[in-house]
Amino acid sequence: MNLINKLLILFCLSTVMLTSCEKDEVRTIAGEGQSGSLTSSASTINLTKEKLDEKVLEFNYTESSFGYNAGITYSLQFAKKGTNFSPAREVVFANGVTSRSYTGMELNNLLSAMNLPFESNSDIEVRLKSSISPNIAVYSNVVNINSKPIPLTSWIYIPGDYQAWNPATADSLISLTGNGIYTGIINFPAKDSGFKITTGKNWNVNFGDGGNGTISPTGGNFMSPSAGTLLLTMDMNSNTFTIEATGIWGMIGNAVPNSNWSVDADMKFINDGKGSWVLTTNLIPGEFKFRKGHDWGTDLGGSNGTLTLGGGNIQVTEAGNYTVTMNPTDLTFTMVKN
Repeated sequence: MNLINKLLILFCLSTVMLTSCEKDEVRTIAGEGQSGSLTSSASTINLTKEKLDEKVLEFNYTESSFGYNAGITYSLQFAKKGTNFSPAREVVFANGVTSRSYTGMELNNLLSAMNLPFESNSDIEVRLKSSISPNIAVYSNVVNINSKPIPLTSWIYIPGDYQAWNPATADSLISLTGNGIYTGIINFPAKDSGFKITTGKNWNVNFGDGGNGTISPTGGNFMSPSAGTLLLTMDMNSNTFTIEATGIWGMIGNAVPNSNWSVDADMKFINDGKGSWVLTTNLIPGEFKFRKGHDWGTDLGGSNGTLTLGGGNIQVTEAGNYTVTMNPTDLTFTMVKN
């Protein structure tokens, strides 16, 4: 066998080996996959305020397979029956966790977020989604549950001297869970400012001071114990109330007209459960900060919507009328030019 023939044979063997390797490589592509199964502990859930802290529902699933050892992300998808899961609300499982339980509060929040009606039960479909990439996923059997959310957040209103006794424009107190205990912050201009409680933005049902810290439908006016910002707690279950002083937040700086780093522009607390303070005011180019209780003991500054305790001055580059919203709990702020 001459040299040319030997080289030709070696070339052919090499080509066959390379082709074989390429075929071995493509075998790592995932197949269609086989979904695990999903089960639920109940199919009909009657939510009540008494069940908010109880476990009312649990889902369990068996693992899925894509034919090889793959990193699988598991999630539950919820959708109203008949929508073919479009849109779907998705809840991702933590790694290695094969069950998900819901308290009454958690399930109620989920159903409310799906914009389901309060008046009647809805049929909800739930399935397990198992994915190994944004484009590769398999889905389990569909589990059906039947329930409805209950309205939890409720308000009462505080008409009084501070706003000309008009229930339609009065500040409100909020109960986030509808448990009959209402709280909120109101700024009273003077000591002994009178006020009452109404259950609506009218005088149809109202309550007053029954004496000794009690609430009465026949009571006289409540009186603010001092001028300034006060925290009100009205327990409509036990018909008792408390009023406490609390610090007001304000804006101070050379960007705030008539402030000049010595006078605060007081902000208004919004009783919506989010803990935000708001002020609509004119601002000029310059700087400002937020501080509590007209005192430098607690001040917040920052930039790009984020605050830190004792942070840097906030910049105003353009004059105008702004709505400034600040949340001292989340340490965030926004400035919207009107």
